[in-house]
Amino acid sequence: MAHRSTLAAVSSVQLAAQLAGHVVALRRRRHFDVPFMAGSPEHLVRDWLWFGTAYSAPPYLLVPQLWATARLLRGPGAGSDDRARWVLRWLGTGLSVGYPSERWTRARLRPGGADPVETPVVVAGWGGALALAVLARR
Repeated sequence: MAHRSTLAAVSSVQLAAQLAGHVVALRRRRHFDVPFMAGSPEHLVRDWLWFGTAYSAPPYLLVPQLWATARLLRGPGAGSDDRARWVLRWLGTGLSVGYPSERWTRARLRPGGADPVETPVVVAGWGGALALAVLARR
């Protein structure tokens, strides 16, 4: 098991990448676009509430991640570290699959598709998600 502070730090970086991703998505009108459904630039904020953006998860996934990160930063408690790790492991696993399912993410990671703003956000977010999935294991 990863040390509590390491896991909290990785989760904090991943959350920061999602915040940056949300801002970039709003400014550049990057709606969610996965193989089985897509949002629209006109309804970006509404779609974010349910499906996220191209570079950030919806709020119902961010809130549990915030809770788990805060719980780990507060220190050990009766079983709460295990619950926080469980939340981060499953969120990290889900986001690890979610990032590459996004059309904009795949475009930014292809040769010749790099963007000086979007590519670092994608790499930090996806890398953080992968790290969460691995570090939060028992």
